[in-house]
Amino acid sequence: MTKALHPWEVDFKKAVQIQQELKGLLCCEEGLYPSPIRTIAGVDISYALKSDLLFAAICVFSYPDLKRLEVVHGCEKVSFPYVPGLLSFREGPVIVSAYEKLAVKPDVVIFDGQGIAHPRGLGLASHMGIVLDVPTIGCAKSALVGTWEEPPEKAGTFSPLVYEGAVVGDVVRTKDRVRPVFVSPGHKLGRRAAREIVLTCLRGYRLPEPTRQAHIEVNKVRRKKGV
Repeated sequence: MTKALHPWEVDFKKAVQIQQELKGLLCCEEGLYPSPIRTIAGVDISYALKSDLLFAAICVFSYPDLKRLEVVHGCEKVSFPYVPGLLSFREGPVIVSAYEKLAVKPDVVIFDGQGIAHPRGLGLASHMGIVLDVPTIGCAKSALVGTWEEPPEKAGTFSPLVYEGAVVGDVVRTKDRVRPVFVSPGHKLGRRAAREIVLTCLRGYRLPEPTRQAHIEVNKVRRKKGV
């Protein structure tokens, strides 16, 4: 069940105001761990190269064995410009469109994006966690904010991601001697839960399996459309 908390087609000033208001609804206290987790989903987005279309894929798996249960897709016209820090207003509508098609509602959703590791503390995973009313995790390929020390080269190691004096996530090595990912709580779970769930979802690749599979699916759909 998604929540229509605000319009998506707004200007920059209104978008920032909405982020600031929604931040007060976040629940990311350390020690908060969703239980039981029986299903988990990954979300990824792909932009058309030749048009203003935007595609989403959501892959749902059993947890922790990660057997695929369901895949849904969404397609919408882009209605918000690219503005760093406001990605959720650009990608949110197509994610909601896809999510509402799910027969299996996941217990946790991992996004290829930021959680609270964001200039205003409300990245894509956090924003969508509130809208979708589900525990969410941001697992990004690069950092948007913060400082950190490089974690050891062994898979499973991590170091804290610090922004404005607060720890907002972890820099996690998911594969030996491969660039780390940036994991932060989105909504309804804490930093430890976000990190441990991502590590549980690894299957030998840099990205956790739910978002890795969503990435494959969304690009497959986009290519089929010829855009």
